[in-house]
Amino acid sequence: MSVVKINVLTVPAERREELERRFAGRAGLVESAEGFEGFRLLRPTEGFDRYLVVTQWRSEEDFTRWTESQAFRHGHAQAAKDAEAQGHGQGHGHGRGGPAATAAEVWGFEVIQSAEPKA
Repeated sequence: MSVVKINVLTVPAERREELERRFAGRAGLVESAEGFEGFRLLRPTEGFDRYLVVTQWRSEEDFTRWTESQAFRHGHAQAAKDAEAQGHGQGHGHGRGGPAATAAEVWGFEVIQSAEPKA
């Protein structure tokens, strides 16, 4: 049974572009992880200030393996290096003036029903 992990990031309006830039810089890193099934970065609308980083995994073990992997650490280290090289500070969550997000939490779910478009 697939699992979904949602990282909920509270991001002030003036930090949105920075957050999106950081995620764009890491694009492609997770796709080769064993058990990875999908990724979405959802931008808030209608006055909300929370971004949702949604990933889907074959199992809880696959997600844990990814978060403990060298590729995961490399992605975060590369984001820190890129931010620093561009004068944005350090760390995936840090950049111009510090963290892009003011709060973060992770929600976990099991997929019990889903639908796909008919071919």
